[in-house]
Amino acid sequence: MTPAFKTLASPLAFAAALSLSGAGALWAQDGAPLPDYVIAEFGAPPVIPDGPLPETVQRAVKMAFVDSVTQSTWGRDQRTALAEVAASGDPRLAWIVSDLMRFSNGPDLTAALAEAATGLLGKEIPTRNAWGVVTDHLIAWDIPAPPDYLEAKRAIFTNLIPGWDRIFVEGDIDWRMVSWGGVLIDDRVYDTTDERCNCIPAADNPEVISAVEATWLDDDDIVFGIEIDGEARAYPRQIMEVREMVNDTLGGRDLGIPYCTLCGAAQAYFTDELPAGIERPVLRTSGLLIRSNKVMYDVNSYSVFDTFLGTAVTGPLAEKGVALEQASVVTSEWGAWKEAHPDTTVLAEELALGRDFDFRNGRDADGPIFPVGDVDPRLPVHEDVIGIVTASGTPVAFQRSAAMVALQRGAKISVENVRLVLDAGGIKAVDADGSDLGSHQAFWFAWSQFHPDTVLWQG
Repeated sequence: MTPAFKTLASPLAFAAALSLSGAGALWAQDGAPLPDYVIAEFGAPPVIPDGPLPETVQRAVKMAFVDSVTQSTWGRDQRTALAEVAASGDPRLAWIVSDLMRFSNGPDLTAALAEAATGLLGKEIPTRNAWGVVTDHLIAWDIPAPPDYLEAKRAIFTNLIPGWDRIFVEGDIDWRMVSWGGVLIDDRVYDTTDERCNCIPAADNPEVISAVEATWLDDDDIVFGIEIDGEARAYPRQIMEVREMVNDTLGGRDLGIPYCTLCGAAQAYFTDELPAGIERPVLRTSGLLIRSNKVMYDVNSYSVFDTFLGTAVTGPLAEKGVALEQASVVTSEWGAWKEAHPDTTVLAEELALGRDFDFRNGRDADGPIFPVGDVDPRLPVHEDVIGIVTASGTPVAFQRSAAMVALQRGAKISVENVRLVLDAGGIKAVDADGSDLGSHQAFWFAWSQFHPDTVLWQG
């Protein structure tokens, strides 16, 4: 997702002078000690109070963050309110400061919010990339959300960007981690994806061609390969970097296929064979992120899904406990995929809309461009891993480069019921009987964030 907030943000602008100091503590909100590497990188967190906000602070929050956005105004009252928020010394309120900061398009506003965050967190916040710095610290320190946080956050997000009213609702989702990816929601109904949109445009029922016809692809082009019941299809990265979401049918099964360019993960979820009375989810990109991972939702019910886990977390589908089964996605090169699957189909070049991005080696070459907080230091942030959850519920990550070398020399790789096998130039996980376990490739920072207790296979 590419930031575009200067054309979408509210025209708020102001200047203020605020400063406070904070004290240190070394515990996350769940009472567990923060890892040493967090303290080494981010320093000691501030002391965090418990309980409700004082009424005066509640009124200040409403004036500074809710009323200013809903009324599109900023003046003396709002500046005074922001000063009262900063003077409270409550680090929890820095989450709301961060939310408004995300939409700031003026240096005066950004500077004032950065100074308020400095007071709340007890750490000097630079105006350059202030939102990223503040959010990284909040995540790494695991600062709790303030009381009634969703109400304030919803007011900011839904008043500044249209289309999210049905997204920002209560559910099994950590709203602290939700940020704007810089694009609008894709809310087009099913099978209307040929229509233009000011969004990341999903593709429904995409046009496919044979391997012989796919002369536009070079053998070393990256593809995401899926095989269902003997039918194979390749989804070229060039197309998926433009579309980021495909709703397709393969091998007689309906699929939703999200690709998160930011975390290097293409996944495939079965969107059929759900309990009676549940309409097929049609997956779309919401324009929101959670720790640099796209937030997808069902355009029929406006239920939000955890993109990495396939579980509905808000809306009617969450109430019904919908969790989508995952199929394996093999990340490979086109030459290797078509050699292993000569009858494969592949998405037609026209679906790339004339664009040819390479985010991995361009935009993201220096690491995540959105805040992710702390990252497990066992591997580099953009190291490719093959991720899978074992039968006992243990998440396991296999470093792709090491696993590839081991498998190519004939070594066996297994953890509990999981076995890694070479497949069409890539790697996938299978059960002891060879059945598909629904694995996929992702960057280490993404897998380890969504599975913080993951085991890292040591080759």
